[in-house]
Amino acid sequence: MATQKYITMPVIGMTCANCAATIERNAKKVEGVSEATVNLSSEKVTLAYNPTVATPQAIIERIERAGFNIPLATLELPITGMTCANCVNTVERALNKKVPGIIEAAINFATEKATVKYIPGAVSKADIIAAVERAGYGVVQVAAEETLVDAEAAARAEEISAQTRKLAVGLFFTGVIFLIAHNWLFLFLTVHSFDSLDNWVYPVWVNFALLILASPVQFYTGWDYYIGAYKSLRNGSANMDVLVALGSSVAYFYSVIVTIGLLSSPTYFETSAMIITLIKIGKLLEARAKGKTSAAIKTLIGMQAKTARVEREGVEVSLPIEQVVIGDIVIVRPGESISIDGIVTGGYSAVDESLLTGESLPIDKKTGDEVIGATLNKQGRLKIKATKVGQKTALAQIIRLVEQAQGSKAPIQALADKIAAVFVPGVIVIAVLAFAIWLVSGASFTTSLVRLVAVLLIACPCALGLATPTAMVVGMGKGAGQGILFKNSAALELAHKLNTIILDKTGTITKGEPAVTDISMNNEQLAMSNEQLAMSNEQLAINNFQSKIQNPKSKILCLAASAERGSEHPLGEAIVEAAQAQGLSLSEPVDFEAIAGHGVSARVDGHDMLLGNLRLMESRNILLNGLAQRAQHLQNQAKTTMWVAIDGQAQAIIGIADTLKEGSVEAVADLKALGLPVVMMTGDNHVTAQAIAAEIGLDPSPQSTLAEALPGDKSARIAALQEKGVKVGMVGDGINDAPALAQADVGIAIGAGADVAMETAGITLISGDLRGVAKAIRLSRATMRTIKQNLFWAFAYNLLLIPIAAGAPALFFPGLPVYLRELHPVMAAFAMAFSSVTVVGNSLRLRGARIEG
Repeated sequence: MATQKYITMPVIGMTCANCAATIERNAKKVEGVSEATVNLSSEKVTLAYNPTVATPQAIIERIERAGFNIPLATLELPITGMTCANCVNTVERALNKKVPGIIEAAINFATEKATVKYIPGAVSKADIIAAVERAGYGVVQVAAEETLVDAEAAARAEEISAQTRKLAVGLFFTGVIFLIAHNWLFLFLTVHSFDSLDNWVYPVWVNFALLILASPVQFYTGWDYYIGAYKSLRNGSANMDVLVALGSSVAYFYSVIVTIGLLSSPTYFETSAMIITLIKIGKLLEARAKGKTSAAIKTLIGMQAKTARVEREGVEVSLPIEQVVIGDIVIVRPGESISIDGIVTGGYSAVDESLLTGESLPIDKKTGDEVIGATLNKQGRLKIKATKVGQKTALAQIIRLVEQAQGSKAPIQALADKIAAVFVPGVIVIAVLAFAIWLVSGASFTTSLVRLVAVLLIACPCALGLATPTAMVVGMGKGAGQGILFKNSAALELAHKLNTIILDKTGTITKGEPAVTDISMNNEQLAMSNEQLAMSNEQLAINNFQSKIQNPKSKILCLAASAERGSEHPLGEAIVEAAQAQGLSLSEPVDFEAIAGHGVSARVDGHDMLLGNLRLMESRNILLNGLAQRAQHLQNQAKTTMWVAIDGQAQAIIGIADTLKEGSVEAVADLKALGLPVVMMTGDNHVTAQAIAAEIGLDPSPQSTLAEALPGDKSARIAALQEKGVKVGMVGDGINDAPALAQADVGIAIGAGADVAMETAGITLISGDLRGVAKAIRLSRATMRTIKQNLFWAFAYNLLLIPIAAGAPALFFPGLPVYLRELHPVMAAFAMAFSSVTVVGNSLRLRGARIEG
């Protein structure tokens, strides 16, 4: 069975939730397409398909047949290495068959050029070049300034430009109509002086003038609504275009009939013109506002470097980023952005990673450290060996993950989608019923017609369709800027429902690496504290080694580390690292011996050294010098004890433990402040678990610490909590904890630098900072609060104003002033035009939401 592939492509021409449903329905009709999800806010469709059955071209053709447009880009590449027609076939096959997102690739053997038509966003220029090179041929690279224009952005800009031109025509003619129809203006300014909607009639010459002026508005500015309505009805559905086309056409053609003398009645040319113009204004404002919802992802895309300074054969050259390959040495000067993911091979600097991880302070980078592309080099000059380039970099992965997540559909959107599917037909039925009821009740034909038009225009399916996706897009974008990646909309929604947070210990709460925490000597009463041990290199930078080891603890540590230099045991390595951190000069051990299961022995600077556990001391009949009680004290604190014997006597005990990550204590306190019970789960024994729990501020009780949990047991323990109705958020490192992350209602993976693709987690924290868990939950709560506000507004707007437009107040309360019981179609169009803008504007407020503790 062929592997299912995913592709995301932009769509132009959607106006409401019904359009989204139409695209989804038509895409799924293509054989081989199993999923189709449209995000109305970002105007993109994400598809899952079987590449052996369906092709992107077939899917595009189906969507375009439904009346929508997929913008495509064209790229021309000079190909080298072709010698015959078979070469042409090989390159074409490599592009057409093996690169998802390419619609058509054709090679001209005479000019040795490939013309590639592809979907922007689904495949990049670098992907296309890589496919040609994998086939065994070369590509002549263009200069950086010749890189492609973003086809999707260009298509959307052209669409907005065309709509702006149409709006300008509509505004001009509608303005003239408004000035000519002075009777209507007088009526509007003295609205309290008339009793109904049908008591003014224009002179014949005015009607003909209005007909001439209204026609360009109706059939040029408003032509898109006719096209959209036709395509929608052809596809067996009805969208906003149907309502606008129907409402404005009723007003316009009724007025034409009156103007040519077939009826004696008021005309509504100014109404039809203002309806179209006002709604066109609203849709343009909505398009611009929707563009701002994806500002965060556009910022990430803008961070991608265009060029890099590469060392080639000892010379620094500036190259387009597409020409940088794995293994290249990239030079980054102070103040420049890092263009690739890689390993520092030379230099020292502080790197600002805030735009990717949300970490506010620059991170020190030295030889051997990893760096992430698009981060900012603040100080020194760095030489970096490229390990990931192009679409493999962390930034490219983040952009892809965020775009996929924004294209997914949240569970809360299901209700709005169901309503949207029947919304427009329902509104048309209500409009016809309102017309019939008023006509039967004795109202004039004109008054009844005005009610029908008002109902058609007041209803707004757009607000319903935009309520959820706009908030989701903004929320996910804000999260990405804080180093919080949501796998899909469901994860963002479910996070606010969590009522228990389970934290894995190793690698999540703690660093997952042993470190020296205490040195206890036989002539001291208390163990050395962590604070005393954590002295900076500056404080310890004394050149004279003899001065350094005047401190007895430093001398013990120096001797112990020298003895362990030949050991590969993690505890021995921790002792060596502690000594190196203090700047101690270590000696070479003599007669080194690793004693399996016990420790090591060696001779250092003329001393017989023995390091290991208590069993080793007892087996060698070492005098313990009263240190057993102190060893027990350290063990009660969940620390491993290393005995240090010098020349046959125990002189010290070194305590080693997996130390807490920075921010772990604050993270637990922050989660508690949110009202969430916090549980620590670990494979350690109960004593160790309780000690760590107490250190991070948890109650060391069975309810707060789940100890002795094997990797296979963790998911079962989560399932047991879920059976009790608990909504569990599991926080782990994304590797050993994969089953538990998958079992939890929301899995939250602690990332590490460039490692962002956590398959089993719903949320990934790129920075690895545990404090990001509370941020993610706050962001989820803020997003869901915004969605509920949007849905309330969208439902309330339609439930309240449709009856008013139908004339319910005038029917049941005829004594009310006319401005309280009548809703003119122009005002209905105004309300419809700006209802969706209000929803989008409310979603944009999320960009300023505070998610820090």
